Amino acid sequence: MKKLLLSLALLASVPAFAADTLHLYNWNNYLSADAAKRFEAQCKCKLVQDYYGDNEEMLAKMAAGAKGYDIVVPTGYAVQALMGQGKAEKLDKSKIANAKNLNPAYLNAFFDKGNQYSLPYALTTTVLGYNETALKKLGIADKANSWALIFDPAVLAKIKGKVIVLDSQRELVAAALMYLGKPANSTNPADWKAARDVILKAKPYWATFNNQSYIKELTVGNMLVAMGYSNDMVQAREDAKKAKRPFVVSFGLQKEGNTMSVDNFVVLKDAPRKDLAYQFINFMLDGKNGAELTNSMGTGSPNAASMAFVNKEIAKSTAVFPTKADMPRLQQLQDLNSRQRRELNRLWAEIKLK
Repeated sequence: MKKLLLSLALLASVPAFAADTLHLYNWNNYLSADAAKRFEAQCKCKLVQDYYGDNEEMLAKMAAGAKGYDIVVPTGYAVQALMGQGKAEKLDKSKIANAKNLNPAYLNAFFDKGNQYSLPYALTTTVLGYNETALKKLGIADKANSWALIFDPAVLAKIKGKVIVLDSQRELVAAALMYLGKPANSTNPADWKAARDVILKAKPYWATFNNQSYIKELTVGNMLVAMGYSNDMVQAREDAKKAKRPFVVSFGLQKEGNTMSVDNFVVLKDAPRKDLAYQFINFMLDGKNGAELTNSMGTGSPNAASMAFVNKEIAKSTAVFPTKADMPRLQQLQDLNSRQRRELNRLWAEIKLK
C-alpha cells in the first residue's frame, strides 16, 4: 500500500502535455531566467521546468512511471540507471551541431561510452562552504580544507547547530568514506558501516539535512558550514558580497578528495517533444550560452567554446574548474546494482532515524 501511495503521489506531479511546450526536469539553479527566455524566443515555444534536489529523487519519479518530460539532467551514474531502465533515447547527433564545442576530456565517460545517450551539460564538485570570518574567530579555519569540519566531533563542538549537510545518501556516505581514506565508490559492507558510524557520531552536532536552503542559510549567516555543490557555493559567496554581509563566505576542495558530478542532457524515450529537446540541447551547447550558465549559476563547463567568455574569478576557482593536479582526488559516483541500493537504503534509514 505504501509503495502504491508513493507511486500515485509521484505521478500526480507529472506535467500535463501542451502543444509547443518543452518540459525540462532539471536541478534547481541550473538554468538562468534569461537563458530560458532567449530559448523560448528562438524556438517560439514555452519552456516549463520541474526541479529535483537529488538524483535519487529524479530516478524514483522516473521508475514510478512519470511521463510528460522531454529532457532530464542526470549525473553520470544516474545516466547509467536511466539507460538500465530503458528510459533514455539514443541521441541523433546530426540534430546537435554544437556538440562539436564539447571538451573531449568530458566525452566517452564510463557511464555512456561513445555518448550514445547523453551529452555533458555542466560540472560541479561537492564541497564545503563556510563562513570564513566566523571560523577564523573560532580557531578552526584551518580545518576547512578537510571533511573533518563536518565529521570530527572535536571540531564540531565549536560549531554545534551551525552545520548543514546534504540530504543525499550517495553524497554524504561518499564524503564519510573519503574522510576515512576509502574510495567514494566503495561498496564494501565494512566500509559502509564505518561511514555510517562516522556520520552518526557527527549527526548530533548538525542542524539538519537539506538540499535546497543551504545557500540562503550560509548567505545570511544562520549556518557557518554547509556541505553542497560548488555552483551553489559560488552563489552563496556572491549573494553575501552583494548584501554586504559582515563576513566572508568561502568554499573549496577537501584534501581527502571530493566527488565530481558531470551532469548530462538525456532525452527521454517517451518524450512528447523530441524536436524541441534537440533544439534546447543545441542552444545550450552554444559557447556563449554555456558561458552564461557558468557566469550566472557558477557551474563548471565541459564546453570548450565557452571558456573565452567565462568570468575570470569563477574560472580561477579550483572547486569550479579543477586543475590537472586536482583531478586525481576527484571521483565520479558510479551506479549501484539493486542489491547494493537496498543495502544503502537500509543504511540511510538507520542514519536518518537514529
